[in-house]
Amino acid sequence: MSLTGKVAVVTGSGQGLGLAYAQELARQGASVVINDVNAEVANAAVATITDAGGKAIAVVAAVGSTDTAKKLVDTAVSTYGRLDIMVTNAGILRDTVLWKMSDDDFDAVITVHLRGTFTCAREAVIYMRENEIAGRIICIGSPTGQRGNFGQTNYAAAKAGIVGMVRTWALELKKAGITANAVIPVAATAMTATVPYFAAAIEADAKGETMPDFFRKTLGFGTIGDVAGLVAYLASDDAANLTGQAIGIGGDRLQIYTHPEAAATEYHESGWSSADIAAAFTGPLASSAQSVGEKFPALPDDLVRESAK
Repeated sequence: MSLTGKVAVVTGSGQGLGLAYAQELARQGASVVINDVNAEVANAAVATITDAGGKAIAVVAAVGSTDTAKKLVDTAVSTYGRLDIMVTNAGILRDTVLWKMSDDDFDAVITVHLRGTFTCAREAVIYMRENEIAGRIICIGSPTGQRGNFGQTNYAAAKAGIVGMVRTWALELKKAGITANAVIPVAATAMTATVPYFAAAIEADAKGETMPDFFRKTLGFGTIGDVAGLVAYLASDDAANLTGQAIGIGGDRLQIYTHPEAAATEYHESGWSSADIAAAFTGPLASSAQSVGEKFPALPDDLVRESAK
């Protein structure tokens, strides 16, 4: 598999997961446009690629606006002659419970994650369609968007919306040969580093050691490098027939998420009264209500002791 001759934009790629995606795309031969709001961070990211013999250039701008999206696409085309791959990774967090979340908290996260994904994908697709390029739209989702998470109303809404857009784009872009997929990463990041449950895994990663099997295999939780291969695969010609999917990856685990489907179905002659509905939810539908949030198994004793250190 090779991305030689391909050109990619990766938003929010100054560090963390975004940088890992950009580095892997470059390693496989793509020229990359790095994006971050911090010039020093963005330029350092570019250096990690160019020092390794790859091609990269930085665009310092906040994702969300159409102007930034146009600038990213224009930079790719003016610098490298084309655009084949758009990876929408940029994001921020403003976590708090619903009753404490301000309008600004909500709008800021929606603007970067959801609107930023929309504007960047739209500009990329306009270019790809006009130039008959069978391109790749790769959007970054989250388990929170699939199942919800305490204190993340804004983030959950944005990430769920991204997967909804990807499914729609897969339909709209099929004729043009452009694919659209969502990646659902589970990895050691600045966010997971603060969670005691992951302490043993984070500590091992920080030391350059392999994470315990419980995390890599049972939880599907690994390093940022574990996720990058999926982005490179989805960017490649090998993935030309894969579109509209939400694909989870982390540690040693790879998953395809189902599209939402009815978990149970009942019919009632002449429609449903509130009393009929009440009877259904204490009868045939009683066991079909869906769980919310991530459910983690108990840590093994040796990892509990490790986390307590």
